[in-house]
Amino acid sequence: MTMSTEEQLVQRIEEALNQLRPYLEADQGDVSLVEVTDDMVVRLKFLGACSSCSMSSMTLKAGIEQTILRMVPEIKRVEAVDF
Repeated sequence: MTMSTEEQLVQRIEEALNQLRPYLEADQGDVSLVEVTDDMVVRLKFLGACSSCSMSSMTLKAGIEQTILRMVPEIKRVEAVDF
């Protein structure tokens, strides 16, 4: 059974996130993939300590977004969602 292009894309994004998780978990936080939009925007939700951290927007742009864009160049941008 072969994976769809969308499944492969999600898997590559998860691999990028998995590289970052040890750093987030060290501060009692994490991040989860909410969705990839049709226009190639990754939406993430911060979990644990990351959800209330004042530095999470910097973490998103400087660490998470750069890692995802490097590993999954089809992605246009990464944004955090709250709900």
